[in-house]
Amino acid sequence: MKKTHHTTEQIIRILREAEASGQSHEEICRQHNISSQTFYRWKKKYGAMELKDARRYRELERENAELKKIVADQLLNIRVLEAVNSKKW
Repeated sequence: MKKTHHTTEQIIRILREAEASGQSHEEICRQHNISSQTFYRWKKKYGAMELKDARRYRELERENAELKKIVADQLLNIRVLEAVNSKKW
């Protein structure tokens, strides 16, 4: 899957520009070199967001990724300890 070239803040600015300018979404898509499908997908995902919400969203995603790593490390430690303790000496 191709990675996006636009940040969340840029996406929200494009959506706000489309709302404020009164231009059709086709014109906005042409200006920013995106497809109509991309525009509507962004509108569905980020339509109600403000810039501060997007920043908070990114921060929460980063925190969630850290927590997932911590849980994975703890799970690995638990499994190793269980394997060591299950052996009879």
